[in-house]
Amino acid sequence: MDDAALHQKPILNRLRIGVDLGGTKTEAIALDEDGRELLRRRVATTKGDYAGTVRGAADLVRSLESELGLQGSVGVGIPGSLSRASGVVKNANSTWLNGKPLDRDLSESLDRPVRVQNDANCFAVSEAVDGAARGAGIVFGVILGTGVGGGLVIDGQAIDGPMGVTGEWGHNPLPAPQDDERPGPACYCDRRGCVETFLSGPGMAARYAESGGPALTAAQIAEAAEAGDPTAAAYMERYADRLARGLAGVINILDPDVIVLGGGLSRVEMLYTRLPQLLPAHVFTDRLDTRIVPPLHGDSSGVRGAAWLWPPERQGRAAATFLHGAE
Repeated sequence: MDDAALHQKPILNRLRIGVDLGGTKTEAIALDEDGRELLRRRVATTKGDYAGTVRGAADLVRSLESELGLQGSVGVGIPGSLSRASGVVKNANSTWLNGKPLDRDLSESLDRPVRVQNDANCFAVSEAVDGAARGAGIVFGVILGTGVGGGLVIDGQAIDGPMGVTGEWGHNPLPAPQDDERPGPACYCDRRGCVETFLSGPGMAARYAESGGPALTAAQIAEAAEAGDPTAAAYMERYADRLARGLAGVINILDPDVIVLGGGLSRVEMLYTRLPQLLPAHVFTDRLDTRIVPPLHGDSSGVRGAAWLWPPERQGRAAATFLHGAE
């Protein structure tokens, strides 16, 4: 089926496509009306190249549709948000996206409306709707990956806020900093000592090297600690303490039922043992009831949440608008 024929096919309510536009990889998934995965593809993100990033995301969508013989709605999760003032991307740690009208450029490339949302919000919605936090009233989804982000879901609805920054705990200062944590590393946001500079994958690797450890990735540090390396194990303990301090501030403000950890570092098993032990010292309560859990959908959760940016009850109208023009 050629592209011209594909673009003439109606957007079907039963097909939703999500794209997770990450700092290192771009993933796309196609879901049916019941949320079942039909097809998934992943490619490396074209770093530093905005046009290449847009092209890569659009090509992924087209490849799924070509293989399935259907056209669907498209939602995209990004490590930033769209400015309510200007309509362009802001606060993305994939800095080449900042200042760009990503939703409009993807819409033009794919010849249909495209919804763009913060990737942590997508992750949180996925886990709150049918994931590890299903049925919980207040859910905070955490991204611990190339950057550090967060998304808030209350009663199944993402809370975005008037400025689109709800949940951005990664760009608050690390709480209760120790002497060697002041003033903290420089962050791309032009501040110092942000939570992200300590808890992201690149931040974790950089702080480990500064502490005298060898040059390793975050995943390699966690693996070395699990294998019994004393330097890596001591560092992972400090990482857990920093994460507990950061999350304690979130808990004190939101009092969530569940915190779901996402991103590559969510696979570090010791965090689910140590965080419940470390958090009570920093939370303003006599008993910690917030559950800290891994994602049910693993690293697919963000891309699933992006697909759900077009829920069934809204998709029919979106399809009509695409096919027949705005009302």
